[in-house]
Amino acid sequence: MLWGGHNGSLELRSEGGATRLTARFPYGRETEIAAGRHEVIAPRAFRDRIERGEEIHLLAGHDFNRPLASRSAGNLTLTDGDDALLIEAEIDSGTSWARDFLAAHGTGLIRGLSPGFRVSPGGERIERRGDGIVRTIAAAALFEISAVTRPAYPEAQIEARNWQPAGAVARRLAANAHMARWR
Repeated sequence: MLWGGHNGSLELRSEGGATRLTARFPYGRETEIAAGRHEVIAPRAFRDRIERGEEIHLLAGHDFNRPLASRSAGNLTLTDGDDALLIEAEIDSGTSWARDFLAAHGTGLIRGLSPGFRVSPGGERIERRGDGIVRTIAAAALFEISAVTRPAYPEAQIEARNWQPAGAVARRLAANAHMARWR
């Protein structure tokens, strides 16, 4: 399976300046992918590529032609914990798809979070439960995380805030224009 779907909600607060997105993808939550087919992402299932510092993107709708942030660009940070994957990104509205994402989010059309991954060999366990099955993913290569309209995991949460630095921080940034992004 290349894409693993996960549900969530998005929230946007406009305060001017760069848009800061934070998200939390909780591990260990079961969801129904299709009738009788359930899935659980085990704690730290995505750790391999994250810990190795490999490239991972934040995308609009699983589309690599619509990137919102990436690790190599320095505007995406992933923190893998025992209870959740934490995502922090700065979204620059300089592209049409970023503006489209922010507008769609602002009107309530995009509210979900969905990681795109490939299950590693031996990285899943499938069990029968009644008339259905439960697939537990213990190890998967995470390639991207997307903002989507219909996620599968309801507990995943994204919050985006549009904010402007003030005071000493704003003066320091103005003096160091080569530091074009927040970390």
